[in-house]
Amino acid sequence: MAKSGASSTVTGRGSIRSAETRRQLVDAAVETLRSEGYTGASARSIADRAGLNQGLVFYHFGSVANLLLAALDAVSAERLARYDSAVEGVTSAPELVDVATAIFREDLDAGYVTVLVEMIAGASSTPGLGPEVSARIAPWFEFAQRALERSAAGTPLASVLPAGDLAHAVVALYLGLEMLSHLNGDRNRALALFSHAKQLAGLLEALSGPAPKEAP
Repeated sequence: MAKSGASSTVTGRGSIRSAETRRQLVDAAVETLRSEGYTGASARSIADRAGLNQGLVFYHFGSVANLLLAALDAVSAERLARYDSAVEGVTSAPELVDVATAIFREDLDAGYVTVLVEMIAGASSTPGLGPEVSARIAPWFEFAQRALERSAAGTPLASVLPAGDLAHAVVALYLGLEMLSHLNGDRNRALALFSHAKQLAGLLEALSGPAPKEAP
């Protein structure tokens, strides 16, 4: 007779193996989206990259689309954590542009945003994928709005620039610049825009002057 607790121990080891397999498939899906795009992200190509049987894709995720969404979740969580860390302590719009420029370079070098761009492209041809991808972009808008509100806090800019609308424009522009840079291999035009944005942010702050003091 098995000793007490033996069954739970076996289940635990199985759960660890299952989690490891899922992680391998997610990592492989991320790399496949980066290198082969959405159209090249088949169950076979992902499983081959992971060194696993393609049947495990469906066993663990039910469909290739679900696996690709898990890959997007993983990348989004990693990058948002990086973004939060990067903007901590930023207190001005020019500083925020500096941080955005550095992060943009990182994302281009590693192909992180490519995963999201490819999923957006895939949403046009895969029924039901669009709302799922859209829901995963929402935290990016929320992050951008928080960062903009924090950097403009205490300045007249906070009252003249609606942070929600500006955040939407910033995320859309960021994704568009990443997509264009990926397509033509030229990041200089995009980086030049970041430079102009820093100059504009500094000019707006200078023109706005110090925030009015509250009456005692």
